[in-house]
Amino acid sequence: MSRLRLGVNIDHVATLRNARGESYPDPLRAAEVAIAAGADGITAHLREDRRHIRDADIEALAALCVRLGRPLNFEMAVTGEMEALALRLRPHAACLVPERREEVTTEGGLDVAGGFDRIAPSVRRMAGAGIRVSCFIDACDDQVDAAAAAGAQVVEFTTGPYCDAVRAGDPEAGLYLEQLRRAAQRASAAGLEVHAGHGIDFDTVAPVAAIPEMRELNIGHFLIGESVFIGLPAAIRGMRERMDAARGGAGA
Repeated sequence: MSRLRLGVNIDHVATLRNARGESYPDPLRAAEVAIAAGADGITAHLREDRRHIRDADIEALAALCVRLGRPLNFEMAVTGEMEALALRLRPHAACLVPERREEVTTEGGLDVAGGFDRIAPSVRRMAGAGIRVSCFIDACDDQVDAAAAAGAQVVEFTTGPYCDAVRAGDPEAGLYLEQLRRAAQRASAAGLEVHAGHGIDFDTVAPVAAIPEMRELNIGHFLIGESVFIGLPAAIRGMRERMDAARGGAGA
């Protein structure tokens, strides 16, 4: 089985920084440490309310990733402001996500089917500028089909329902995992590259990583949280080891 890429989301390094209004911890330094520890790319979400990552962070991260030869995955709401920024910076990838001001974190996937007439033109404009466009969606047929019809090159399935069920000891966890497997097969058959993320930790990563169609996992909150205890490089290496083991030892 092919090697699975690991994108490290550094949003919550910025959350810590902003809690005290200081200049540290620096998300740029976190990105450098993550790449040195084996991350294949960096993910950052510039929210409309700038609650963690800020404009200057995205500017600096875009330059850093170019310099280090690693992709930046720019998570963004489907708004004119964010599209204009993406078109100016030309990150390797733009992942379209839903966003509500009152939410603590992203809740579920983007409704591409329901918002097709608004989302598809944005996808086309960014793809036309050479940006690899991804849609962060729930693992269901209508969203996969809509993402493909909109011209996205990638879908990223939300693993939140599965991971939450595992942590709660909910027997529905197996059903959520099977939905992910089926959706990954459908997306791959439609020519979409398959990614996943949200809520993944050491205890939930292996079954997701073992899905044959999966090509990338984007993980952030757990890695930043675990780094408080064991350090960011060790947390990333621990995740990398579990991902590789789930793929039958397909390392670098």
